[in-house]
Amino acid sequence: MSTEMTCTRLTIFTVAGIFLQIIGLSIFVFSFFPVKPTLSGVSGSESYLHPLCDSAPSTNESKIHPPENLRLLYQEMSGISSRYDRLILMVIDGLPAEFVLGKDGQPPWRVWKESMPYTQSLLANGDAIGYHAKAAPPTVTMPRLKAMVSGAIGGFLDVAFNFNTQALSDDNLLGQFLRIGWKMVMLGDETWIKLFPGLFMRHDGVSSFFVKDTVQVDKNVSRHLPNELNNDDWNLLILHYLGLDHVGHTGGRNSPLMASKLKEMDDIVRTMHLRAMVDRSHDQGQTLLIVVSDHGMTENGNHGGSSYEETDSLMLFIGLSNNTSDYAGATNNLAFQVDLTPTLALLFGVPIPKNNVGVLVPGTLNSFRDFEQLRALELNSWQLLTLMQAQLPSSLFVGFSCKCFVDGTCEGFGSDISECSGDKEKQLICLFRNAALLHGIWKSKKLTESSSAEDFKRALDAYNAFLKTASEWLASKTTEKPVLLLGLGVSAMLLSCVVCVTLFLSLFKEVYNGPKDQVCNLNSLLNLEEVFILAVLLILVISMGSSSMVEEEHYIWHFMVSTFYLLLLFKTVKSFSFSKGLNSLGEYEIGSTLLLLISGRLLRGWHQGGVNWTYLPDISKWLEQAGSSYVKWIQLISSFLVVSLGLFTLFRTGSKRKSVRIQAFGFSICGFLILLHAGRYQDDMFEVSTDNGATVTAKVIYLLLSISAVGGALVLPWSMLNKDKSSLAVAGDCLYLIGSAYILCWCLLQLLLQQPINSGPILLLLIQILAMSCLQVNEWVEIAALYYMGLAGHFSLGNSNTLATIDVAGAFMGISSHSTILSGILMFMITYASPLLFLLSLVMYIGGKLRKHSHLAHSDTDLGQVLKLKLGFPCLVPLCINSLLLTAYTVVLLLMRNHLFVWSVFSPKYLYVCATTVCTYIGVCIVAVTVAYTFSVTTFLRSKHNTKKQ
Repeated sequence: MSTEMTCTRLTIFTVAGIFLQIIGLSIFVFSFFPVKPTLSGVSGSESYLHPLCDSAPSTNESKIHPPENLRLLYQEMSGISSRYDRLILMVIDGLPAEFVLGKDGQPPWRVWKESMPYTQSLLANGDAIGYHAKAAPPTVTMPRLKAMVSGAIGGFLDVAFNFNTQALSDDNLLGQFLRIGWKMVMLGDETWIKLFPGLFMRHDGVSSFFVKDTVQVDKNVSRHLPNELNNDDWNLLILHYLGLDHVGHTGGRNSPLMASKLKEMDDIVRTMHLRAMVDRSHDQGQTLLIVVSDHGMTENGNHGGSSYEETDSLMLFIGLSNNTSDYAGATNNLAFQVDLTPTLALLFGVPIPKNNVGVLVPGTLNSFRDFEQLRALELNSWQLLTLMQAQLPSSLFVGFSCKCFVDGTCEGFGSDISECSGDKEKQLICLFRNAALLHGIWKSKKLTESSSAEDFKRALDAYNAFLKTASEWLASKTTEKPVLLLGLGVSAMLLSCVVCVTLFLSLFKEVYNGPKDQVCNLNSLLNLEEVFILAVLLILVISMGSSSMVEEEHYIWHFMVSTFYLLLLFKTVKSFSFSKGLNSLGEYEIGSTLLLLISGRLLRGWHQGGVNWTYLPDISKWLEQAGSSYVKWIQLISSFLVVSLGLFTLFRTGSKRKSVRIQAFGFSICGFLILLHAGRYQDDMFEVSTDNGATVTAKVIYLLLSISAVGGALVLPWSMLNKDKSSLAVAGDCLYLIGSAYILCWCLLQLLLQQPINSGPILLLLIQILAMSCLQVNEWVEIAALYYMGLAGHFSLGNSNTLATIDVAGAFMGISSHSTILSGILMFMITYASPLLFLLSLVMYIGGKLRKHSHLAHSDTDLGQVLKLKLGFPCLVPLCINSLLLTAYTVVLLLMRNHLFVWSVFSPKYLYVCATTVCTYIGVCIVAVTVAYTFSVTTFLRSKHNTKKQ
């Protein structure tokens, strides 16, 4: 690669490097993130036979037997009497089990307990059994519903598919119910309709993503209840209430709306219990009511991660026959969410779905006879053993045969209970064999009427030991990762990283080490700031290998950025002689550095982010505790100052052109509308208004901001021709104005989308950008510093490396009906507000540099050469930093693939790294297109003007 690289070659190599990185990243993502191993087909009558006996499935079983005959066949083969005719499954989206059952053996908070008096009375009287049902991450609706009905734990990427639900093709409970002739009705979240298209004889779905609606979304379900409870034409009624989850998203656990929403849910439980179970005036058979939640929520009301608050879902059984077990009334019962699948299958006499990894919920079959309880555990064990057979080497099953299941005599194992040791796989085989043997002993004694309660308990404990161990092993088991594809993906990213760094070094050498360049002049090759910028990268790469540092990454960014500000202050103070007095430039630089330090400290203390210390006090908590009026004043003052600073920057060039005044007027109107929106529609910091006026106002703001920013970027270069200035100076003025417009537009957009408490940080980030533009720092160092400040600001706005901190509520601002694409774009804008803001500021940065140094450029300077020198570093520096961090973390994730926290810590972080890569691409692309377009137009107008003069 030659030292003198042309602009065209630089562009081609950069695009090629990005394209290579995208290919490598795509290969790695789809190869690394697991797909759970599954068995094809659906369970049938063979699931009631011994796994190692002749139990070939009948593929046409449902066609051979009518539904009613198939139901009777299953009941006869299972040996377990069916005690229920109908099932009501009530899903309360986002309800933490802690709200109903308390935590750590302690009762729920008083406000939660008093909000659900009827449910609490059912628990106290032993009419209901409640469980803390642990949900697997990612804790979002679609994968959790799939887990509850199939018993299988989905892949990690289900968090992305949650926004585009596809039909569930795996074996599941609803499919099994359909085969025995059940009629099903669904009311609520339309995710059910997408998962099971054509399955429900009646349904009324609502969107689960339109979180501004906390009222109608539940009324739409409840309005059908009176009729459905009187109808006798259904066997399964699914009610999925979304309001409580939406209340959490808009106001958190402690929202003023939470108590009333809990009371509403309690009233619905009361209605269903009295009408469908207590009232016997309608001969509708025995009904079982189960109240579940798909996931919990954090203090802020979000979910998606793996914290206790997010995985603590509820499983409440109401109406279990003659329940007098120790589980009734207890508030610390534990289960897993996937355990619902085998429990319902055994209670209602259908085969357990093939890929289930759950186990029978303890205490749910206590009213059954002893032989039925052991038979249920046996069937559950057989199903898990069948799933294990597909993943274990056949050599482990040597000695097992059909005879081993029938009479407990297994070759090479003897007839005594053995101590299970060795690796996990051998332990599983041993535990199953012990359970089968003890069950056989109990059955043989039962025939002679010599069995005792001790024999029954030993068999019960043996089955539970096997089921628990097998379930944990299967839940953690994933498909083998394709090593070749992983290596190919990492290699492509490494090559892309080498390309980007090589291009940067080539440009660095040309600019700084070539012939004296008057535009960019350095006193030395590497100074303290440059060494520090490189040291930050090294520290970040090293910290990636620690799960704790990944969880608390914000501390690293805040520390590094604060240290950089101190280095700037040290350099600024050192460069001036106080005995001679400070000139205006020195005063500006010292004042700007102090502004950076003060604003940086405020940003650092605004949100106590991360995972482990979120409970510590911070500025946002103090303001919220002081009252919503304080938050409102901060929001109004910040909005006013943002508009004022933005307009000041816009007129800083001294331009009096009509196009600039029109643009400023458009932004002023937007600022006024945002202040109006904040004052009129956001009456409470915990509540997002569903008023139609708020939606219309937001749409008008979107339109005006788009016209002001994009229209300005397109029109300004055509209206800025100045005969007294060089084309570079004119281009500099244009880019400075366009960059200022970009920054103001983005800040105003974030004031509309972000939570009101984040209006302060938006103002502080704008102040940092303006302060940074007043400092004299080496070009690539300043660009790298702006990129670092953007990433530090990402955490200052309350973000973290867990999916739970993603703000869903703002993603529906100005959207009257749910749109996955639009809400997804808004969600991305909210999450990456700070990085994109600092990337957009590079347009203003380039304009400012051109205005300062345009008089030093030669009149015959080639356009390509100017673009390369002025656009090279602003594009290559962010791409290089991102490429290094992306490649390094990819290698770390590959090394940590067997780590305990790979799915709860490292994988969510990797999704953020991938999203940051997309953010960097978008920002760099906007900067490159804007600068190239502006240079092209100004050069064209200048050449056209010169032609006319000749």
